[in-house]
Amino acid sequence: MTNAHSNTDFYAALPPFLKNAWEKAQFTEPTAIQQQATPFIMEGRDVLAEAPTGSGKTLAYLLPLLDKIDFNQKQVQIVILASSHELVMQIHQEVQKWTEGSNIKSTTLIGGANVKRQIEKLKKKPQVVIGTPGRVLELINQKKLKMHEVKTVVFDEGDQLLIPEHQDTIERIVKSTLRERQLLLFSATVSEHVQRKAKEMMDDPEIINVQQGEGNQPEVEHAYIPCEAREKVDTLRKVIHAIDGKALAFVRDVGNLQVMAEKLAYRGLSVAVLHGDTKKQDRAKAIQAFRSGEAPLLLATDVAGRGLDISDITHVIHVDVPDELDQYIHRSGRTGRLGSEQGTVLSLTTKEEEKELHKYAKKLNVPLHKKALYKGKLRDDSKQ
Repeated sequence: MTNAHSNTDFYAALPPFLKNAWEKAQFTEPTAIQQQATPFIMEGRDVLAEAPTGSGKTLAYLLPLLDKIDFNQKQVQIVILASSHELVMQIHQEVQKWTEGSNIKSTTLIGGANVKRQIEKLKKKPQVVIGTPGRVLELINQKKLKMHEVKTVVFDEGDQLLIPEHQDTIERIVKSTLRERQLLLFSATVSEHVQRKAKEMMDDPEIINVQQGEGNQPEVEHAYIPCEAREKVDTLRKVIHAIDGKALAFVRDVGNLQVMAEKLAYRGLSVAVLHGDTKKQDRAKAIQAFRSGEAPLLLATDVAGRGLDISDITHVIHVDVPDELDQYIHRSGRTGRLGSEQGTVLSLTTKEEEKELHKYAKKLNVPLHKKALYKGKLRDDSKQ
C-alpha cells in the first residue's frame, strides 16, 4: 500500500527527541501498521485502521503526530480519545516516553478525577490532550478546552468509542473542531457499524487493514484443554502451576469469577482480580501485583480486561470461550505483544465450546493444538 522508501526516510528524518526514544526502545524497524499508516498521517489524511492488539497501533499514530507538532504554538493540537481510565493513562505514559527531551507538554482529562486540577493543567497550554469522551466534552462546553487549533483527533480502540452510548458525545467533540482537522481511528476490530459511523465524520479516509501475523509480530500458539465445566477451576490451578509465566484468564461473569478466585486462593494460589465493579485503587493494586509477578494469575471479565497493556503476559486463558470471534481476538491479543518472544492462547473447553473454538480457529486461519496436563506439565496431547 505504501512504499518502504518513504518510511525509511520518515524514520531517518525523525527529530532528535524521537530518534533517541526509538533507540532507547531498541526498535529496529517499524511494524506493519506503523509502516502502512505513517505516510497517510504525515500527509494529513483521515485514516481508519484495523490491526491486531499488540501490533504497535499507538506508536503508529503517535510518532507521525508528535513529529508534526508545532512547538511555537502553545495550545492543544492533538486530542486522543479512549474509552477507559486505564487506556488514557497508558497512552499518556507512551506520550511522555516519546516526548522526553522535547518541549511537548501533554495532559489527561479523565471522568471521575478532580476537574479543577484538570483545568489548571489546561492553563499550562499542553499540545497533546488524552481523555475520556465525557470529560473532554464537559471541558469543551465550559470553554476550558479550546478546540479551534486542534489539528488531529484520534479514536484509540475506536470500536469502544463509537458505541451508541458514546455516539452523541463523540460527534459533538468532532463538531467542535474546524473543518480541515484530521480524524484517525485505530482498533483491533472494526465492525461495519463503526466503519459507517467513522466514515460519516471523516473525509475520504484511507482504510488500512493489517492481519494477524503480518510483519514482525511475535508467534502465538492457540491451544485448548478439553474438560467438564465443573473441572475448570482445578484445571486452571494445575495449568498455572505447570507454566512458568504470567497468565491472564477471562471469565464470563463476575459471580463466577469471585467464586473461582476464592477457590484458587483457598488452594494457595496468589490471584489478582479485575471486574467492572472493582474500585479504582483495588484495580491499581491488582494490576501492580500481576505486573510485579507477586500474583502469577490475573482473573478478569471482558469489560475489565479492555485496555490492559502488560507486555510480558505469556498466556491468555479463556476459562469460558467467548460467544463472539471479536471477543476472542481482543482477549487473545493480550499475549504475544511486541517485545515478547511468543505467547500462548489456551481455552478450557467443554464439548460445546470446543466446537465453537474450532470455528474461530478456522476463521482466523490458525492451527489449534490439543493439550493435556501430564505429571504437572502442559504437553501436546498425541491422542488427538
